[in-house]
Amino acid sequence: MKNYMIENFENLDAVSCPCGLTKRAFVMPENKIASIHLVDISEDAKVHYHKKMTEIYVILEVEGNAYMELDGAKVPIKPLHTIFIKPGCRHRAVGKMKILNIPIPAFDPNDEYFD
Repeated sequence: MKNYMIENFENLDAVSCPCGLTKRAFVMPENKIASIHLVDISEDAKVHYHKKMTEIYVILEVEGNAYMELDGAKVPIKPLHTIFIKPGCRHRAVGKMKILNIPIPAFDPNDEYFD
């Protein structure tokens, strides 16, 4: 295996997630370190949390008065804001936006919890 990986979001299929639709790069069994997701967030994102994953959100685009809900607090966001979400933080995006999400360790669908 090479010491690097390259993915093109244009070549990845979008899949449903609690936030809308996501394209997930570097999600593969041999990679446990980190992944990166291009996410189109819909207005009906579901509150969720992770027990192991930390997530870093990079806000790319925002429509209207979108915000993040972080442990119940409403946090206004704008393009190029970044958010560091620790394990256990209940979170969701409210409104329409496009983000990059960097899960560390790499995304694991078994580490997604809903109240």
